[in-house]
Amino acid sequence: MTWTHWFIFILIIQIIHGLGTWKLYIKAGRQAWEAFIPVYNGVVLMKIINRPWWWIILLFLPIVNLIMLPVIWVETARSFGKNTIVDTILAVVTLGFYNFYLNYLADVSYIENRSLQPKSSSGDWTSSILFAIVAATIVHTYFMQPFTIPSSSLEKSLLVGDFLFVSKFHYGARVPMTTVGAPMVHDTIPGINKKSYLFNDHFEDRNSSWKNKLQLPYLRIPGFQKIKRNDIVVFNQPADTLLDMNDFTPDRNYYKPIDKKTNLVKRCVGVAGDSLEIRDGYVYINGKKNELPDRAHLQFSYLVQPKTNQFNPNYLKERYDITDGFGIMNAQNTYYFSAISDEALASFKNHPNVASISSNIQEKGVRDADIFPHDPNYNWNVDQFGPLYIPEEGKSITLNLETLPLYKRVITEYEGNTLQVKGNQILINGEVTDNYTFKQDYYWMMGDNRHNSIDARRWGFVPFNHVIGKPVFIWMSLKDMSLFKPRWERFFTTVSGSGKATSFLIPFLVLLFGWIGFNKWRKRKTETE
Repeated sequence: MTWTHWFIFILIIQIIHGLGTWKLYIKAGRQAWEAFIPVYNGVVLMKIINRPWWWIILLFLPIVNLIMLPVIWVETARSFGKNTIVDTILAVVTLGFYNFYLNYLADVSYIENRSLQPKSSSGDWTSSILFAIVAATIVHTYFMQPFTIPSSSLEKSLLVGDFLFVSKFHYGARVPMTTVGAPMVHDTIPGINKKSYLFNDHFEDRNSSWKNKLQLPYLRIPGFQKIKRNDIVVFNQPADTLLDMNDFTPDRNYYKPIDKKTNLVKRCVGVAGDSLEIRDGYVYINGKKNELPDRAHLQFSYLVQPKTNQFNPNYLKERYDITDGFGIMNAQNTYYFSAISDEALASFKNHPNVASISSNIQEKGVRDADIFPHDPNYNWNVDQFGPLYIPEEGKSITLNLETLPLYKRVITEYEGNTLQVKGNQILINGEVTDNYTFKQDYYWMMGDNRHNSIDARRWGFVPFNHVIGKPVFIWMSLKDMSLFKPRWERFFTTVSGSGKATSFLIPFLVLLFGWIGFNKWRKRKTETE
């Protein structure tokens, strides 16, 4: 729905609320008209049920309001003496329409100074859990989200098994577009492996299903920082049409809402307005080689010919920190190493069993059909790519049959236009045109693991509305995702910065135990007094 549709929908809800509660307002000593004024009626209701006024804000936060609405329904019933388990169940299962019964049929009286304390330990636990979920959902959605590095595309810069905190406020927190879903989970409910949100993901039903009408338009709270070149960024994979990201042959095209597409983390090597080119695996921006931060470690694939014996895999992993896959590829015992860093390569060359090492760089002009823009007129591959202009909001490009493959998905999928080609003419929204002006910024996201990363070279541009946030902190790191293999040196380290990352684990533990000790001392002192 558009913002206009949502405004009308909210007004209808206000009318329904007024019709279902105006007599209850009168019994609470208020005026009947107060039940019908949008927002104000909520503030008054909070006074009636003896709850803080700011609860009304929670009712307008997507996902959080799914928790708060049943709480308000139950609290309203209890404010008029309906405290039984049956009353609570009726308030929830009728989606608040139990208030109509209380308003028109039931003989109820307002309890002005009712106790707000739960009458049982189970009620106390329920209340605590609900508001813990509310608080955690707000933090998760608008401030900081945990994220785990799932693949080796940034290996040596960020490692598989790093547990991150991703800042939502650096680039601006995105208001959830999917309004009905489970809190603090992405697209799947853990344990039962079911979709966590209400949405019809059949491509052919994307515009007609009533479930999809519940989507909010894109809205982002202003951030205090723009995405800078070489920032590590978490974003939704823009071309995600899969049910399972490990199955690249889906049974159909899954049309997912933006905020439920697969979360990925890559390095932003090109920002809006840049001209990007890849030469021999290295990125060039506006004609100059991109200089990466000193904590970034590029990796490339290599072919290694041993002199006599086969290599000991465990020795290579430990001695040279080669963590990606490798193995024999032919009868001559030639090894294919999918990823070796420059540092490891310099040392590995001196291994007594190494006869030769050759880089696995693809030749210029050799087309890879899996590489963007997936058009036979562009002979690009992972190592030889571009030049390519990265769209910037408000900037225009000349559009013709040659450039159209580069920006077709931007124009249609990301910016919602219709596009037709009739002979040599290009029609956008039914009008013939030879240029196009972009509506938002786009970015080019790549892995530091250049030959073992599925990134923008596969799907193209990443729109700003797909950006989630900026990883800022590694709070835990586990080798092989095992609790028995902690990487202590990576605990409580920053993601960005220059030089070797410093662990703040010891200072954190000192502060934590100091705070616990202070609280115990203060409690003991209070009891003594």
